[in-house]
Amino acid sequence: MTLLAFLLALGVLITVHEWGHYRVAVACGVKVLTFSIGFGKPLLRWKSRQPHAGQDTEFLISLIPLGGYVKMLDENEGDVALQDAPMAFNRQPLRVRAAIVSAGPLANLALAVCLHAVTFWVGQYETQATLAAPIAGSVAEAAGLRSGDTVLRAGTSTEDLQGIASLDALRWWLLQQDASAVYLEVQPQGKSSARVLSLPALAEDALTNTSDAWQARGFAGAWSRAVLADVHVGGAAHAAGLQRGDEVLRIEGRVVSDASTLRTMVRVSGQHEVPLPQMWDVLRAGHPLHIEVQPEQITEAAQHFGRIGAQVGEPPAKVWVQYGMWDGIDKAIVKTWEVVVMTLDMLGRLLTGHASLDNLSGPLTMADYAGRSASLGMGAYLSYLALVSVSLGVFNLLPLPVLDGGHLLYYLYEACTGYPPSPQWLDTLQRAGLALLVALMVFSVFNDLVRLGWLP
Repeated sequence: MTLLAFLLALGVLITVHEWGHYRVAVACGVKVLTFSIGFGKPLLRWKSRQPHAGQDTEFLISLIPLGGYVKMLDENEGDVALQDAPMAFNRQPLRVRAAIVSAGPLANLALAVCLHAVTFWVGQYETQATLAAPIAGSVAEAAGLRSGDTVLRAGTSTEDLQGIASLDALRWWLLQQDASAVYLEVQPQGKSSARVLSLPALAEDALTNTSDAWQARGFAGAWSRAVLADVHVGGAAHAAGLQRGDEVLRIEGRVVSDASTLRTMVRVSGQHEVPLPQMWDVLRAGHPLHIEVQPEQITEAAQHFGRIGAQVGEPPAKVWVQYGMWDGIDKAIVKTWEVVVMTLDMLGRLLTGHASLDNLSGPLTMADYAGRSASLGMGAYLSYLALVSVSLGVFNLLPLPVLDGGHLLYYLYEACTGYPPSPQWLDTLQRAGLALLVALMVFSVFNDLVRLGWLP
């Protein structure tokens, strides 16, 4: 499933990217010689039965599916017949060449808009924006956020509050705000009236390599009851007589408000010393019970934690999220733009050292996410495709030699000076750009191997 989902994603994204170059080239009267999906040995080849005027393009599907190319008639790459010279790429005005080069990345961005729009039109179940207890001492807790609060609206002021459809939407919105002050309209669990909470701006050093705007504010995720799922034989929970379906109400008299709180209390119990026996108040099939539990102490990465040998929590509540035609398009454009801004922001943080290079991901992580998203359903897979399509579009627009953005940089130089860079400079820059891309690929694959647990 993972390999198939990854190959399908690559095929779609590469085809759309190269089709952007091809279609604009044809529209501008440039002769396209080859349109290839993949590199290396051709597996399939064909020509159109009704080609565009002046075109005789050969279409290829090649062995290595990690890219593609569109080869155009160009006097810099070989001899060109006199009658075909006006159709050569190098003979075109600067604006035409820039449009052809830009068309590939822009096609990826347009694809992302379309994919997001489809997911919004079709609709999907998303996690309800009901929050678990915030982290103790966090900004969210200080603002008055409590376990079971459902976020109805959010904004940067009390006048611009906008509806929040799901937990995913809330998290995404908060990530856009970085360290800015935010306002949340929440409805406490079991109450009909709502209240507005003010979360102040974060300190400048709150956003680090390991903490984003969601984590830094102290949000812990979706609310779910403190119910035990699978109880592992031989674990502390099993030894105490706890059973699947037991709901934990209190530990040593302290209220357990949700599954996140229970997990935290268990982990903290073994941080400094071997946990002492605890009295748990449990509800089993409607009957209250008092059960003595002694968590185990485990060590992970030289840190000690408590553990009971049971899965905690039940699936959080879901809501159906769907939008109409125009709302879906509007939200798709906004979502795509937000991803572009976030991608550029992350690249800027990587370059300035404000984010770790460990955040770089390569093809193995992409394949892993492709398989996971495909297993969650069509909506999740389309969202994954949209995210990767934006990343591909933005990456290709970076002003690096070999990439489309590098060629646009050459054209900017030509526009400013009146003549293109010399062949010697182009050759040097291309070699340097290729070396940089290879280094980035090797580093990202290493990160993938570490992230997936294949390397220590």
